[in-house]
Amino acid sequence: MSDAFTTRILNITTGTHEAVTDLTHACEEFLQRTAAGRDGLLNVFVPHATAGLALIETGAGSDDDLLAALQSLLPPTTPWQHRHGTPGHGRDHVLPALLPPHATLPVIGGRLSLGTWQSVCLVDTNGDNPNRQVRLSFLG
Repeated sequence: MSDAFTTRILNITTGTHEAVTDLTHACEEFLQRTAAGRDGLLNVFVPHATAGLALIETGAGSDDDLLAALQSLLPPTTPWQHRHGTPGHGRDHVLPALLPPHATLPVIGGRLSLGTWQSVCLVDTNGDNPNRQVRLSFLG
């Protein structure tokens, strides 16, 4: 396979509670090994029906604010039609409609080109599935 396209799977443990997990460092490490100073695109994909990605500031409370907003928009107490799993699990299946399971990001000179306060984050509200995969693919 050409080195113009490279993929790696990250295995992430998010736990049994809602979580925002910063993936930025893992994305940067992947690009250090694969991009070799080239320009291209990094695609980040979460192959799960109950998780999504967000580009947000972390460490200043924004990740907690995001989870609070999701609680407000998708309350677990709503009588969701989708009812398997723990109570309120139906909301987890609606999450990817608001926070898509993919992001395509620019890579310039082998480095992720994000805004000053942007981080690449996995958002997981599904406590029933604490083990997630994230697929990183570089095309350049």
